[in-house]
Amino acid sequence: MATVTSRSAADERSGPRGWSSTGRAGRAAPGSRVNGVVRRRRAPYLLLGVLLVVVCAGAGVYVATQAGNRVTVLALARAVTVGQVLVGQDLRQVSMSVDSGLDVVTASESATVVGTTMAYPAPAGTLLSRGLLGAAEVPAAGSAITAVGLKDGQFPPSLTPGTHVLVLISPPASTGTSTASVAAPRTVRAVVTDVQARQSEQTTVVSLELPEAGARELAGASAAQVSVVAVGGGR
Repeated sequence: MATVTSRSAADERSGPRGWSSTGRAGRAAPGSRVNGVVRRRRAPYLLLGVLLVVVCAGAGVYVATQAGNRVTVLALARAVTVGQVLVGQDLRQVSMSVDSGLDVVTASESATVVGTTMAYPAPAGTLLSRGLLGAAEVPAAGSAITAVGLKDGQFPPSLTPGTHVLVLISPPASTGTSTASVAAPRTVRAVVTDVQARQSEQTTVVSLELPEAGARELAGASAAQVSVVAVGGGR
């Protein structure tokens, strides 16, 4: 005799085990909600990562562009005087980013400047430009060159040709004059054109280019009345 297994009305309505009569799962899969939350949390970090990649790529392009603009130019390895003929030892190479408007001499042009003369004096480290080369341009119109013998303490020991200086010319000392009434020293701007140390005399002869009036005044002053102070400035 066949056995018939009956299901209750409630079982018929509920459908397969775990499913409601509407056909939807009675309980969501454990991982589905968690995965959705994780995806939402990861989204900002993924966007941030993309932005970082873009920024880094842009920075790399900028650095590469700047590096591509660097050129090797010539600079003076030591101080030079006006009329001096340049030799290889007077020059050194410097790698730098140079404005296209600068009249600098590149390292590849070194053969064209060795053997030329300096039109102006210049200190060590000066970038070599075409304007510094050629026939001597010192003294300039309205200027004169004079020399003065100075003792230690009357000038900076690092004084080199091309240095801009202030020449202080004190009035001659007079007896019977109080300290309060001593006039202030006269100040004249000048450019050093040469420095020659004379060890036997413990004196350094400094040649200076300065206005003609100042040159005449300096030539008439004693060395004890003169002191030199290095200052910044351009020609």
